[in-house]
Amino acid sequence: MGAQVRFEARTWQVSGLVDGRVYLAADDGATGCVLAAHLVAADGFELLDQAAPQIPAAAVWAALALPARERAMAWLRHIREVETGLPGGPGSSGVPRPEYDPHAFTLAEREHAKARELAGLGWTKVSRPTVQRMRLAYQRQGLLGLVDKRSLRASCPTGRTDERVVSAVLEALRQRRGRRATTVKQVIDLAEQIVAQTHGPGRVTLPARSSLYRLVRALSDPAEPPGSPARTATSPDRAAGPPALRPAERVHVATARLSIEVVGEDGRPAAVSVTCALDGATGCVLAAVLHPQQAVAPGVHRLVPGP
Repeated sequence: MGAQVRFEARTWQVSGLVDGRVYLAADDGATGCVLAAHLVAADGFELLDQAAPQIPAAAVWAALALPARERAMAWLRHIREVETGLPGGPGSSGVPRPEYDPHAFTLAEREHAKARELAGLGWTKVSRPTVQRMRLAYQRQGLLGLVDKRSLRASCPTGRTDERVVSAVLEALRQRRGRRATTVKQVIDLAEQIVAQTHGPGRVTLPARSSLYRLVRALSDPAEPPGSPARTATSPDRAAGPPALRPAERVHVATARLSIEVVGEDGRPAAVSVTCALDGATGCVLAAVLHPQQAVAPGVHRLVPGP
């Protein structure tokens, strides 16, 4: 991310990498998308040996809409050209365009020239103060300073919540996913346990309960929100007490009759059941045994305490 490449006789900056596709942004605001395999195999492709820009926190950058990232990458090259005369910044090859030569024009004159150029390219509401403001924002915040703040606010559902709390909520959602019906309260309780075990009791200040409810709903998978039955669950969970956090802390054993028959050792058809042991923390199947049907109701569970 942020690397400069040579492709189809033009210099581009990588603004995104998604599912084997590379999103590119040129200094004139043009954008493109190409398969990574095609890009690196193309004639004339070159990875330019230049310092990558300061990339913001991965989670924040990835949450931004692609147009917002492309716009920021395009601004980056323009700001570099205003400051150094070259879109690639210090150390890049080439000769500055006459209107951006630092030895011939002042910084203010180069900002005026860039505003005129961007207006000619169709950029709206771009003036010399706009170019100056973006240049100063880049100096203070790096690439994140060039992102439209409206996009930044719209793409950050966690607000100002401590990143350690956000990580704990995401881990709690991951552990509860696909195993049984889960309520928001259960996710919050599990997240609080994870925070305490990871960082120590009382070391991390937790938001108000109402804020945690909003955070869980914002981070939940829309296809499986808390409070709905898990799509892969087969029966309700009758386990009591707090959820298991460590492997083998709680093992669920269940027996169910199968609606098929097999041929026994005596050559006669036989009805069978399957008994499985499922780890309560990881969801892994520890053991599974196929055996003749017994007088056990389908789906009956019993708990075997772990060590």
